[in-house]
Amino acid sequence: MSELTESMTLWLQGHGIPTWLVPFLVSILPIIELRGGIIAASLLDIELFKAIWICMIGNILPIPFILLFIDKFFNFVKKHKIPLLTKMVVYLEKKAMNKSGTMEKGEFIFLLLFVGIPLPGTGAWTGSLIASLRKIPLKKAVPAIFLGLCLASAIMCTLCYGFPGIFAKLFG
Repeated sequence: MSELTESMTLWLQGHGIPTWLVPFLVSILPIIELRGGIIAASLLDIELFKAIWICMIGNILPIPFILLFIDKFFNFVKKHKIPLLTKMVVYLEKKAMNKSGTMEKGEFIFLLLFVGIPLPGTGAWTGSLIASLRKIPLKKAVPAIFLGLCLASAIMCTLCYGFPGIFAKLFG
């Protein structure tokens, strides 16, 4: 993940994108999301608290659209049997449902941890997809996803800003 983020960061910066906008754009992308945005901000030496805000806003922007409209889009694609898109929709539905397993009682905690623990295939995009497909009420899904983003931000900021600073003081 960090190699992809690093190469994307350098590419965006090399194409004249303002420094503050690079982690925002990285954070808005599926798969990479906030985790990659924090890495990008760290690589660009953006101040920690500015990085958190930039990356959180970037990662939050697509979430309402996913929660409110993805099931309608998926149904439209399947109804009209759009060749390439139908395969993608079926794949995404299976992936999201497999990741969510049986979580009936602990939906809130599951979503919070699913979004918050920065592992491959997790994050706000997939968490929102799961919430939408499983028809988790917005009043439960939105706070869980937001708190998950806060947890992911804390973990990634510790990894990208905390540990490097500690190692630099100890060994630098």
